[in-house]
Amino acid sequence: MSETAQRKATESGSSATASDLNTRKNLGGSDEQGAYADRGPADRGRTTIDDGVVEKIAGLAARDVVGVHAMGSGLARTFGAVRDRVPGGTKSVARGVKAEVGEVQTALDLEIVVEYGVSITDVTRSVRENVIAATERMTGLEVVEVNISVSDVKLPDEEDDDDGSGRPALQ
Repeated sequence: MSETAQRKATESGSSATASDLNTRKNLGGSDEQGAYADRGPADRGRTTIDDGVVEKIAGLAARDVVGVHAMGSGLARTFGAVRDRVPGGTKSVARGVKAEVGEVQTALDLEIVVEYGVSITDVTRSVRENVIAATERMTGLEVVEVNISVSDVKLPDEEDDDDGSGRPALQ
């Protein structure tokens, strides 16, 4: 890019492209990136992902599996139902999920309630696959383990205090 073209591009609000900078560097011109020109964008900073972000992703992925009635223990669901009734309260999609996030790996513990009549091994296998796929795709972290605890079975004739959505059931 010539100096005139670069000046016009700068005045119009756009900047020189990476290939323009590399061309100038190779031609012996000024290098706006200095010693960092040979490093890729991934080498120029650090990204951290909070445990809560991974917990939300895993919670939503687990709830998408057919046969999962709810997430969390009975006590956690009860407190969640009360919290949801408070004006301004938010739905806790991370209920029943605990994540430990490192720099490149994560481990997850899930607590679920399954529907009566489903194969628990099939449901937990599907939950594990869905959670791993969603977490790795969205975060780039390697999921090293997904531990699942089935804390209850929802019987067909039981009253539905919590429909799994984080909101109390309508009566």
